Amino acid sequence: MKIIWSDFAADMLKEIFIYHKEIAGNNIARRILTMIFNATRQLKQHPNSGQIESALEILKEGHRYLVVGNYKVVYKKVREGVLITDIFDTRQNPSKINNPERKPSK
Repeated sequence: MKIIWSDFAADMLKEIFIYHKEIAGNNIARRILTMIFNATRQLKQHPNSGQIESALEILKEGHRYLVVGNYKVVYKKVREGVLITDIFDTRQNPSKINNPERKPSK
């Protein structure tokens, strides 16, 4: 199964890297990204291994998530493989995951 990153998820990952690079340094930022990438590898063989994302059940698209440190890696199965749709910082209000106004800062 193929892992596909949405533009939104890739942008969120970039923001996470930039934030941690500024706050904690390049090595920590790279380590966090490596942890996230490593966690997504299991989805190739076990796409149902994450828990159902209840906050997105209203969409009826089968969103699931993996927890990696302070982040939720949100994904769903699609015809082409597994689509990672979001990297959500769990330290913020959980209701923000549904906010249509939420977007990466550029």
